Amino acid sequence: MPELPEVETTRRGIEPALLGRTITGWSLRQPRLRWPVVLPDALRNQRILGVSRRAKYLVIETALGSLIVHLGMSGSLRLIRSSVEPGPHDHVDLAIQGGRVLRLTDPRRFGSIHFQEGDWREHWLIKHLGVEPLDNQFDGDFLHRAARKKRVAIKLMLMDARVVVGVGNIYANESLFRAGIRPRVAAGRISRDRYALLAQSVREVLAQAIRVGGTTLRDFVDESGRRGYFSQSLNVYGREDQPCYQCGTVLKGLRIGQRATVYCPNCQR
Repeated sequence: MPELPEVETTRRGIEPALLGRTITGWSLRQPRLRWPVVLPDALRNQRILGVSRRAKYLVIETALGSLIVHLGMSGSLRLIRSSVEPGPHDHVDLAIQGGRVLRLTDPRRFGSIHFQEGDWREHWLIKHLGVEPLDNQFDGDFLHRAARKKRVAIKLMLMDARVVVGVGNIYANESLFRAGIRPRVAAGRISRDRYALLAQSVREVLAQAIRVGGTTLRDFVDESGRRGYFSQSLNVYGREDQPCYQCGTVLKGLRIGQRATVYCPNCQR
């Protein structure tokens, strides 16, 4: 699934080509993705005023309202010439002034596009989301407060979008390894100092992933079709029964919340 780094990579890629240009139309070859896609006729000829990201959602802002796009399990957005013929999984084209289209490709059809009038932050998919891990308010003190009296495993709290957004399974594994924290430790038992280290680790892992364009898992590509390279930097995710790069101890695997989890029993406590 495209996570925060993949979505932010896409946002940075499409923003320069969209800002200030108008939406001239669209093609809905598959009008029903995770939910039906309904776009108002008045969106035609609206100028794009901003391209934002909230959690794993991309937001294309106009004076009329905003398009809220989620890439689902394996979706991608690409800016291409309007003359390029669509493939079998190219479900939606947003035509942009200048002869290009923003094409949504989604083999599994778990993605979504919603139109929101007014403040897009009030959309039902977005308004209850937690803090952004790259914002200033995300720090050790915040995590320590959020974890108070929680018995849930720290990995599950880190992946809870009501607490903090965009820290998916890959990046939770990697952040916990970097911070030296075992993923099954109860969130409420971790000290403030260790949470400060964890918050820093989350920021570093996500920033590094964004710099190299995300992680290539199955189908993800960025807005130009390039694959991400963070998978080449993974310390634990997908490396069960292999030696730890730091100490040589064999990495252990388990499932937490039905998600694959890998950790080092020596480096993580």
